[in-house]
Amino acid sequence: MRSAQDEARGSPFPTRVRFIRRFLPALALLTPATLAAQAITPAESARIDGIVATALARTGVPSASIAVVRGDRLVFTRAYGKASEAIPVATPALPYQIASISKQFTAAAILLLARDRKLSLDDTVAKYVPGVTQGDRITIRQLLSHTSGLQDYWPQDYGFADMARPTTPQAIVARWARKPLDFQPGTQWQYSNTGYVVAGLIVERVAGEPLLAFLQRRVFRPLDIRAVDQDLATGAGYPQGYERFALGPVRVERPAAHGWLFAAGELAMSASDLAKWDIARIDRTLLSPADWQAQETAIKLADGPDKGKDTGYGLGVDVGVNRDGRRFVEHSGEAVGFLTENIVYPDDRAAVIVFTNADFSDAYKGIAASVYKVVLPAPAPAAGLDDAMAAIHARAVFDALRAGTLDRSTMTANSNFYFTPTALADYRASLGPLGRPTGFEPTGPAKLRGGFVNRNYRVTYPGRTLAIVSYAEPGAGGKYEQFLVMPSS
Repeated sequence: MRSAQDEARGSPFPTRVRFIRRFLPALALLTPATLAAQAITPAESARIDGIVATALARTGVPSASIAVVRGDRLVFTRAYGKASEAIPVATPALPYQIASISKQFTAAAILLLARDRKLSLDDTVAKYVPGVTQGDRITIRQLLSHTSGLQDYWPQDYGFADMARPTTPQAIVARWARKPLDFQPGTQWQYSNTGYVVAGLIVERVAGEPLLAFLQRRVFRPLDIRAVDQDLATGAGYPQGYERFALGPVRVERPAAHGWLFAAGELAMSASDLAKWDIARIDRTLLSPADWQAQETAIKLADGPDKGKDTGYGLGVDVGVNRDGRRFVEHSGEAVGFLTENIVYPDDRAAVIVFTNADFSDAYKGIAASVYKVVLPAPAPAAGLDDAMAAIHARAVFDALRAGTLDRSTMTANSNFYFTPTALADYRASLGPLGRPTGFEPTGPAKLRGGFVNRNYRVTYPGRTLAIVSYAEPGAGGKYEQFLVMPSS
């Protein structure tokens, strides 16, 4: 299950911020190549210990299990707190219920079957599972990307009454996948556990074996991952889920009866085992590079009033670029009594995994966001003028070029070399007649490159848009090394 906390509040770092792709290579320069290869230092380990201890103390969450990948290696794994009433001290080997993080494994099973040419992602559901509403129009790709329109059977952040009794995937399909669609396939994005139950049934039909058996054979054993059915990950030897009503006492929570998660979230494993999957993603092993790319490519709506809109979701994973300019592949999970987070930074060859055995706090997100800052420190902020002052300065230079009155003292020697009399005449002749622009705004954050601060701007006129690409020396009085004005599409 996906926590409604994620749906309503959003993760603190996968904000689905999108930067223009042509600027991403420059952002990669901000991370030293050697950082990703570093092991966790004693000081970093102590910071992580402090982050987790503080979060558990403030929220009452009984335990957390953490794993960190850096430089495509597992460099840190540690457990904290009480795993259950029978396990007073959590250990890193304990398998926590990962719930909806499991969805990427269901999607991987589909991709493997597609590679085997046993199905296509563009096959319709009706080909494999009868009786699904508009199953002759819903594709497997739409199931995996939450664009099918099938109503979610578990939007709640608690176990509802029926979950006290066992169920089956077929019963879930009969009750929820035969309802009227919430929207026409491909026209909207809406999280749906129901769609993943249908996808799991498709895997079983095509593979001729249970979904978990297929994953054990094709994914878990090859990666040496110990994964178990979370319905069986209860009792002695396993972490216990906990609940809390408002700020009341922390109580043991009764797990859901068997069968309620299936392909939407049926797995339990340790944080270090999940890290092996993250490393496979980073190294592009097990699945083909094309399949990894397919999973990590955001689906765009195929139809409707928002046709072409980027959903920020691939096949079983959230995807995007965070505020630091880092590409991420992420998913969280919620089972009864458990909240978990898994986020991978493929270009930085790093990952952060946080498991907690409580469903009443956002500690799992807060811990992950704080550990991220330890594992991958934010790129150094661009030195020099703050963005607001830099925009004012850039606007003044643009106006001077329009009028042919450029102050050469604000330019470096190279920039003055560029602004020949011919260049200045062309700038004045072409920009002057346009008059004052109707808009002047930055496009993206300031970035460091080649010892200069790069800031770009969009200049708008009725029926015309210009782009400015500038580089300036760091510091309050930094001169412009470059100030290019050009047409924009």
